[in-house]
Amino acid sequence: MNTFTYIFLGALFLSYAVQFWLSHRQSKHVLQHRSEVPEDFKHSISLDAHQKAADYTIEKGKISDIDSVIGIIFLLALTLGGGISLIFDFWATFEFSAILTGIISLGSVFLLMSVLEIPLSIYQTFVLEEKYGFNKSTHKQFAIDQVMQFSLVALIGLPLLALVLWVMEAIGSNWWVWTWAILMSFSLLMSWLYPTVIAPLFNSFTPLEEGPLKNRIQQLLQRCGFSSNGIFIMDGSKRSGHGNAYFTGMGKNKRIVFFDTLAESLDEEEMEAVLAHELGHFKHKHVTKMLIASSIMSFISLAVLGWLITESWFFQGLGVGTESNAAALLLFMLVSPAFTSFMTPISAYFQRQFEFEADDFAAEHAKARKLISGLVKLYEENASTLTPDPLFSAFHYSHPPAAIRIAHLEPKL
Repeated sequence: MNTFTYIFLGALFLSYAVQFWLSHRQSKHVLQHRSEVPEDFKHSISLDAHQKAADYTIEKGKISDIDSVIGIIFLLALTLGGGISLIFDFWATFEFSAILTGIISLGSVFLLMSVLEIPLSIYQTFVLEEKYGFNKSTHKQFAIDQVMQFSLVALIGLPLLALVLWVMEAIGSNWWVWTWAILMSFSLLMSWLYPTVIAPLFNSFTPLEEGPLKNRIQQLLQRCGFSSNGIFIMDGSKRSGHGNAYFTGMGKNKRIVFFDTLAESLDEEEMEAVLAHELGHFKHKHVTKMLIASSIMSFISLAVLGWLITESWFFQGLGVGTESNAAALLLFMLVSPAFTSFMTPISAYFQRQFEFEADDFAAEHAKARKLISGLVKLYEENASTLTPDPLFSAFHYSHPPAAIRIAHLEPKL
């Protein structure tokens, strides 16, 4: 152990102490307001629905806390407990090349992390989500999804990892600049491919049928000056009862997607208003802004890693005796969240501002009252609590709480 060990432990303790404190506040606040529907929602949300949302929120919080505890234990076991050293030393005995040894070692750690997450995922899907009527997935579907996710990560992630490790080995001290360029290019490529290549592997996308709803949406698109590669209904109900809508993709691959559960619960004008909100994100270039922010953070992070990779105290302070590019990359990915947790409320704040801007856009191009009624239905359908703790929501919520969001829209009625 060295000075960095204590710095790491201090950052880890502080970040999770704040997380658990906020989680406790959230559960306490939601429970305190469970017995009565907030005044602004008494005519639209039943007491049973309000209490269901409160109980669901509290139980999800408990699952999140358990997941965090497991994550802390596993992180410490891998680092200070010597787990990473054991895995890297084991694969080094086979005398593969440095790059291949790094790929296999990193792959082993990621596989182990994924396997450890499965039991909690099973509980969340078949116990918690089942209890509240959201789970529509079968055990067979769950198993297929896991296999497909593992396969996709292996087919896409391992070649990318090999390229990054090769760059780290071959380029020299400026490897991190090239790595940043590769990762950003990869991110853009995946954003372009996702709607037409990746997403259809997991869900079916049916073009919206001709009729009044499609005509209404096409008129909205014309008013907003938006073009897309189609309007689709996704079979989200084969896994979950939760509803949503989004647009995805880049360039000519842009798609508008409605969950089938959403299409069943909202009327045509509410669907139009919800879509107008999604188009607001596009018109205000929120995706581009988030991508730029992400690229800047990635650039800074890789620059920091480019410095740390040359420092022995970084490896020794985290329990790794044998220094390598792969080990440095893994350590950085594992421990950086403890040092960057303070960024969470900053990011959440800007995302909430984006939501307000998108709501304003929707109110200009559709009916604000229909957006409000659609949002209320979504909060009820997804069992989203109407009474989150203010500090918890400020720290974590990417969307404004229901009461604040609707109060923002009411002057536009």
